[in-house]
Amino acid sequence: MSNRTAKGHFFAFLCVLVWGTTFISTKLLLKELTPIEILFIRFALGFAALSVISPRIPKLKDSVSKWLFICAGISGITLYFLLENIALTYTLASNVGTIVSVVPFFTAIISCLVLKNEKLNVNFFIGFVAAITGIAILSYNGVSEFKLNPIGDLLALAAAAAWAVYTVALNAISSRGYGSIETTRFVFMIGLIFMIPALFIMDFSPDIKIILNLDILPKLLYLGFGASALCFVLWSRAVNLIGPLKASMYIYASPVITVITSAAILGEKITPLSAAGVALALIGLIIGEKGRKHEQCKNT
Repeated sequence: MSNRTAKGHFFAFLCVLVWGTTFISTKLLLKELTPIEILFIRFALGFAALSVISPRIPKLKDSVSKWLFICAGISGITLYFLLENIALTYTLASNVGTIVSVVPFFTAIISCLVLKNEKLNVNFFIGFVAAITGIAILSYNGVSEFKLNPIGDLLALAAAAAWAVYTVALNAISSRGYGSIETTRFVFMIGLIFMIPALFIMDFSPDIKIILNLDILPKLLYLGFGASALCFVLWSRAVNLIGPLKASMYIYASPVITVITSAAILGEKITPLSAAGVALALIGLIIGEKGRKHEQCKNT
């Protein structure tokens, strides 16, 4: 494995490691803040942090670059998180967690159709089935009933598709020579702008006293600076180094990390069933990785 590839895998894993722990911070913040308040504040903080590091807006080289940035901002920031949050109001969190994990499948399809540089074999699909089965076991372990909700589940599916579009758009942006930090900052700005209409529709009325509370502020800073600013920059870099599909495969590991950190921090028990889910998800990640080849895709 080359140094470049190793860095890409490390960055992708680090992102998923942090994102897998954000569930804990968000769960605790939801006691005092609404989902839209948490969402807008975390990305506003991330944008502020990146503005200090790289204050200039990237000079767009052509109209294609402009639309790629708009696409990335809308899909990865505005749509993904709003669709996921709205989905949670209609369906079970376990449904959303499982459905959103199909991101690598959508990424594979979009990469094949748009970038035309991904060729998949049967191992990819075997890995996909194994990983999704493991994630489903993790999501529904301890849930007393299984319940489908068409509206919520379709919204979660749309969120997964939005993240896949974001990842592929990032790959196209980085291939045009834009830096990871300036790219992420500009994408955050676009995402926040398109998020503004939702503030008037959803419950957005943050109390500054609550935000500055010492039990609340550190968690918001972790989401804003760590999970947003740092990880989105690293994700952009990972996509550039190893490609959108390889990076997306690490999404399979996110529920695994959530289970482990929940057990360590919140004291939630790891049952034999959840352990089996962890194993299946990781096996799926390994098999699926072997089922991906960076080759010219054949149009069929």
